[in-house]
Amino acid sequence: MVREMTAPAVRFVKLHRDPVAVQTVRSSAAATVAYVIATRLSPEAAPLTAPLTALLVVQVTLYSTLTTGMRRVNSVVTGVVVAILFSLLVGLTWWSLGLLILASLVIGHVVRVDEFVPEVAISAMLVLGVTTHGDTAWARIVETLIGAVVGMAFNLLLAPPVWVEEAGESIEELARRVRQLMLRIGEEAAGRTPPDRAAARLHEARRLDHDIVEVDADLRQAEDSLRLNPRVREGLLHRVVLRTGLDTLEICTVVLRVLARTLTDLAKEREGQRLFDPETGAAFEELLAEIADAVVSFAVLVTTSVSANAESAEERLAAQLRQAAATRDRLARLLFEQARRDARQWQLLGAVLTEVNRILDEMDTEHRTRRLFEELDRHSQEQRRRLPRLTRLWDRLRRRRGGASHRST
Repeated sequence: MVREMTAPAVRFVKLHRDPVAVQTVRSSAAATVAYVIATRLSPEAAPLTAPLTALLVVQVTLYSTLTTGMRRVNSVVTGVVVAILFSLLVGLTWWSLGLLILASLVIGHVVRVDEFVPEVAISAMLVLGVTTHGDTAWARIVETLIGAVVGMAFNLLLAPPVWVEEAGESIEELARRVRQLMLRIGEEAAGRTPPDRAAARLHEARRLDHDIVEVDADLRQAEDSLRLNPRVREGLLHRVVLRTGLDTLEICTVVLRVLARTLTDLAKEREGQRLFDPETGAAFEELLAEIADAVVSFAVLVTTSVSANAESAEERLAAQLRQAAATRDRLARLLFEQARRDARQWQLLGAVLTEVNRILDEMDTEHRTRRLFEELDRHSQEQRRRLPRLTRLWDRLRRRRGGASHRST
């Protein structure tokens, strides 16, 4: 009953956090405000260029607004100016439309709007369709500036949401899918695995690549929402933690795919027989189950923002890795004994041990800490090379702030 009563509120919160829903509401609001302002300032009866420009300028993240907003505004204004000139000289005909598109694309490259070159032609076509009278054509410039200012103001004053939570959910969901696949591989490898079933698990491991691409897109959006956002402190640290976490999971999926390939080859070599001795198969299944749990714990660790929760997640991960390492050592002895009895498969058996070792090493807490420091140092060096003056100013402000807080204590 309680779940049914709270379901509408949960759906509303998810809708509020959905990027598509947020972008739709903000774009609609910005276009409406731009139109209301333009009706008061523009001599046109229906100043549609203002809401059109606002729609093109509003972005889903603050960083994308600041980094691409000016190029977008430049492309829109350029397209509007080209359309105004064409409306004054030739009007709208089939040949003028083709010439307009050609001129807009060429001018877009000249003014260097980069990825927004097609938008110059799009803006020119849309504006040419509503600009038919020479005596009112120049009013479109005023409307364009109004739309651009309103669009930039919406992104600067009403900062878009931070999409870290959504990216964290995607990373955890990826880890859960990896866990399920590991459990199935371990369970099947402990018995008689037909080659076709082992090949099916290999195809499942390959499909994880598509999942990683989707998670990477969510993470890129989260990284953009953290950059230059006044509501976020330590944005760089959040970005580096999430990015290195996804990189580690990606490496684990690659190694898991290689492990599935090795087991497929082993199933072909031992068709009709068990892949491992009973004791070795049980140890292998146990090890993959422990690694699978550690993968989920690792994902929880990299997506946890509260320090207390992060500390408990790290302790849980370290304990799971220690247990998995002990099981790995036992499996290594069993695989060695099996290889001595049947030397024909010693390469495949050794590859199995190498691959599980690689996964454990990637999730090691010391390895993760070292990787974080390396990434933070690399980002700091890149920023110093790219913005030396701003970096020196920021360091000076931080030293002054630290000195003031020290004196106050």
